[in-house]
Amino acid sequence: MFTGIIQSVGQIDDVTLAGDDIKLKINAHTLGLDDVAIGDSIAVNGVCLTATTIESPHFFAHVSKATLDVTCGLSKPQPVNLEKALRLSDRLGGHLVSGHVDGIGKVTQFAPVGDCWLLAVQAPHAISKYIAHKGSICVNGVSLTVNKVVQDTFSVNLIPHTIENTTLQHLQLNDAVNLEVDQIARYVERMTEWSTQQTEST
Repeated sequence: MFTGIIQSVGQIDDVTLAGDDIKLKINAHTLGLDDVAIGDSIAVNGVCLTATTIESPHFFAHVSKATLDVTCGLSKPQPVNLEKALRLSDRLGGHLVSGHVDGIGKVTQFAPVGDCWLLAVQAPHAISKYIAHKGSICVNGVSLTVNKVVQDTFSVNLIPHTIENTTLQHLQLNDAVNLEVDQIARYVERMTEWSTQQTEST
């Protein structure tokens, strides 16, 4: 589990093909790997990956084709948002994030508004029902609060700190982004479905 509070902007330094999969060499920069062991999870642009080798300041990760098919931003050298897995004693500054991407969105607007930036993203229709005004959404691993939802498109406000300390500063129109919806919305849906099923079966 993660919080969506980015701890460092790292860099994918090398991508190596491994059949249909890839192996990544990632420079963790200021993340700090002293407390990371082989087998630990690190969120990379919102995708939960397992550290297979650690050679500080780098760690290595194997990304399967199944993961590549449903995510973006891992297949070439570029800056990436990094977050180590949540410990029970940590502050929950963002919201509970699993690192399992629900869909790939498309940037439809990214523009300055005063000292902040407005980011609008078109989400896949299948997951847009989970995105609510004032709810939480994870974009490339960053926990954000939804300001507005119109059909499948939602918008968020990025404060200067977020722009300065995440890769969101590099976004451009039509860029693809990893999206993970708030887990609470999924559980509410499942409980509602279960309740309906029980009513229909009696």
